Amino acid sequence: MDIVEFLRSRHGVATTKSLYTAGFSRRALAKAVGSGRVARLHRGVYVSKGADPDVVAAFRANGKLTCVSGARFYGLWTLHDVADLHLSCGTGLARRHIVHHGQCIHPDHPYLPVAGVADVLLHALRCRPELEALVMVQGAVSQALLGPDFLRSKLPGNRNGRLRAIVDLVLPRADSLLEVLAHTHFTRAGLKVQMHVDVPGVGEVDCLIEDCLIVELDGETHFEAKQVKKDHYRDNASIRGGRLSLHYYYADVVYHPQRMVDEVLEVLANREAGRFGPFRYIAGPPPS
Repeated sequence: MDIVEFLRSRHGVATTKSLYTAGFSRRALAKAVGSGRVARLHRGVYVSKGADPDVVAAFRANGKLTCVSGARFYGLWTLHDVADLHLSCGTGLARRHIVHHGQCIHPDHPYLPVAGVADVLLHALRCRPELEALVMVQGAVSQALLGPDFLRSKLPGNRNGRLRAIVDLVLPRADSLLEVLAHTHFTRAGLKVQMHVDVPGVGEVDCLIEDCLIVELDGETHFEAKQVKKDHYRDNASIRGGRLSLHYYYADVVYHPQRMVDEVLEVLANREAGRFGPFRYIAGPPPS
């Protein structure tokens, strides 16, 4: 691996110390700079072409990417892109398009100017809207990067009660951000919700509501022809077993959650009214 490849493996930016630690000599670094393949960002920091702009900005500001800007470096789920950069800076000086956060108190990313995952989440809980923070925390828990109890221990006292309530919404298991969001919306509507239930003849379903309605949360893979066919057969099996089935997609869960909840309540109301009740086939001409 040459210097450029090494820099690319680190989002296009590295400190002099990390380059020397990796075994590159002063001469090799000077040669790469002289050839134009590597540029000096400022003292002690070098970049290659195509470097990650957020990482470059963090080095320029002598800060650490955190909150929603640090999420992608840990594979955390996020709901929306943000225009502003979220940084933890020692100076805290106001800069255009930069949201400043408090200091970082946990171990940082091993080689990037990125706050540690604990600080990223704590900053997000204090900064982002409830559901945006929730999916980030759920992503960390789902990857076993940390646990809800750890976060609760960092949020003591009455003033952090709202933040602990967000952590309480985290599921023991969620395979996508849609699951934790749907679970939150359904439970807040007063519904009994079970996640990842093994239904005989159908297999594991995403949500089982009130023991009678299956709700599947479909991602992009569910648009593939093979998966669509599989889903239809699963729907057939669920109906044969006496349970209705509904499907919702990203846009439904993220952008139209109330409409999704209203439809589920409507189906449950129809069931309660007996509109899906059994009837007996009688030989002879159909009724007029």
